[in-house]
Amino acid sequence: MSVSLKVEKRATRPRSLRNELRHAGKIPAIVYGYQVENTPVAIDEREIAKIIRENGANTVLSFDLNGKAVNALLGAIQANTFSKKWEHVELIAVNMNEVVEVEAELQIQGEEAIVKAGGELAQALYSVKVSATPDKLPEFIPVNIAELKIGDSLTVADLPASADYTYVTPAEEHILSIFEKQEAPEEETAEPAEAPAE
Repeated sequence: MSVSLKVEKRATRPRSLRNELRHAGKIPAIVYGYQVENTPVAIDEREIAKIIRENGANTVLSFDLNGKAVNALLGAIQANTFSKKWEHVELIAVNMNEVVEVEAELQIQGEEAIVKAGGELAQALYSVKVSATPDKLPEFIPVNIAELKIGDSLTVADLPASADYTYVTPAEEHILSIFEKQEAPEEETAEPAEAPAE
């Protein structure tokens, strides 16, 4: 699946142009990769946020670059430490017929049943690396834990198989365990001191 994205060529000098772009709601970006030389561009902050929110971070972004149709994946993102706003983005051009490797988020489902049974989830792994052609990359990996019991655990080998992609993360990698929920100890209330006898 691919989604159209509008990109605009941008100048790299002076450096103040980056701040002007950000004030205008644009994000400085760089396009590179398959049959594309490093090209500085700008993308609309709201547009890219909407695309990722609705389609996931692994969606293919299609755009025109100097009259050439390009398909790209979202690469490294630099965000402001305080505001969390994106300050710079990498767009990695890909060949739609070649396999690529990306991180896919693990989406835990059925935790309510675990809690209801008195269990508690301890998660160690939140994403796994998968390989697939760009159009087959998953938005996320569903992990249903509703049937697990206290003492059970999951590894990458337990994840659902798919004809679209394969797991690159080692099969023995630990994902999560289910423990018996520990009740918080009650605080002891101090006995009021007896008044001294007269």
